[in-house]
Amino acid sequence: MLRTVLGLLSAATSIYMLLCVVRVFMSWLPSARLGKPAELVERATEPYLSWWRRFPVLRSGGVDFSPIAALAALSGLSRLFTVASYGGLSLGVALALVVEVAWSPFGFLLGFFAVLVIARIVAYAARWNSLNPLWRAIDAMINPVLFRIKRFVYKDRIVNYMQGLITGAVALVGARVLLGMAFGLVIGLLQKL
Repeated sequence: MLRTVLGLLSAATSIYMLLCVVRVFMSWLPSARLGKPAELVERATEPYLSWWRRFPVLRSGGVDFSPIAALAALSGLSRLFTVASYGGLSLGVALALVVEVAWSPFGFLLGFFAVLVIARIVAYAARWNSLNPLWRAIDAMINPVLFRIKRFVYKDRIVNYMQGLITGAVALVGARVLLGMAFGLVIGLLQKL
């Protein structure tokens, strides 16, 4: 009986996660009239998604990354219910899932920003038009992150743009790799508890 209930909770969580994905895609079409089904999806998902939007750390340069964290949490919850329904849930496995859910969006963001910074290095080195709207949008996203990295590494020293980009890329890739290994080790150890 408990196995069935946990299986149903896992399925319900997965369906709700799918509704949240649909809602994110709908937000990309703000002027489109999508009708009554879209209103139902919005009403069902907005309280949950808006709760995640209140964290400023999930926004950078006008881009809202809160849906990534929201979906990661739902994914972890769904996995928790699935593992529990098969009887494989222990304290260690539950803690490992919590750590994995916490790391997942953070690891994604580190990788995402690293890719954007590397793309910006290539564009800058190739002398592509920096005033192109694409590069301006990328700059708006990466500059707050690069500013924090440069302030940490260089304190109050002024560095040129390319040096700041390279420092940011090294810091982001290094953090992604090292933290990924550390979290992987912690998750592996917790699963053995």
